[in-house]
Amino acid sequence: MRLHHVQIAIPVGAEDECRRFYVDVLGMREVAKPPVLAARGGLWVGCAEVEIHLGVEEDFRPARKAHPGIQVEDVDALAERLSTAGIAVAWDENLPGYRRFHVFDCFGNRLEFLQPV
Repeated sequence: MRLHHVQIAIPVGAEDECRRFYVDVLGMREVAKPPVLAARGGLWVGCAEVEIHLGVEEDFRPARKAHPGIQVEDVDALAERLSTAGIAVAWDENLPGYRRFHVFDCFGNRLEFLQPV
């Protein structure tokens, strides 16, 4: 088994704002949704083997604790990119063997980025 994707909830009509964060700031690419699923709204993004499906939820509440942990090749460069874009980066030294930080996306969903040391 392996993980295919992670679903994160977003508010109705938030696709363009999510594109600005996930594609423009994080550097992910947009993944085409099948037409039957595209009709539901939302946005799929990915990079390498990681896919995040941003699904519309009528009664949206951000995931402040639950989060995907995304391993990256250069955690410091990503942290700098996010900081430059005005996104607060919260470093966490509590996971032995990794440098990692947490951020919140444009709607308050928590994301973790980490790199083995």
